[in-house]
Amino acid sequence: MIPVRRISLPLILVLIGALALGAGCTDTGSVDDYPAWNLTLAGDREQVLTHPEIRALPAAEGYGYSVSTVGIKTGPNRYRGVLLADLIDMAGGAGADDLIYVSAEDGYLWVFDMDQVNGEGFFTFDENLREVTSPPLRVILAYEQDKKPLVYENGGPLRLVVITESPDVITEGSPWVKWVDRVEVHRK
Repeated sequence: MIPVRRISLPLILVLIGALALGAGCTDTGSVDDYPAWNLTLAGDREQVLTHPEIRALPAAEGYGYSVSTVGIKTGPNRYRGVLLADLIDMAGGAGADDLIYVSAEDGYLWVFDMDQVNGEGFFTFDENLREVTSPPLRVILAYEQDKKPLVYENGGPLRLVVITESPDVITEGSPWVKWVDRVEVHRK
């Protein structure tokens, strides 16, 4: 007869935990886990900001909840990032008639007017996708979602997000540019 050794339940749990950690199945992320990523700001002056430099800027936080053009809702989530208006100021500012081009590494581009940069002119909806009066909105370049680095699959490391103080306000998702790598002021 072959001797059989019993393994205690705590030891089994430790082994399972070690395997899960080794396979990356647990969340061990920290702010040091942000990927290398640069953002170009272009206007009267041009500069390139690294991801750590962006995270060091004054931040805004709020809820973001979007609906795609085919009706798929995403959110609500809590986002943290830099106001788009602050980034435009760093590029030399913009006039009331200027346009802001926000582009992504995959070639997607969204054009904002200054009203939108300031949180105005967006359609807002309730949970049933009925249009509602817009509360105060802010547009941020988000780098965190729910207190974690914004992952690539969700548009990270930098994604444009329309935020509000309420988790139940939905905005149209087209201006939520994923993988943002350039913000450019176009003078009229």
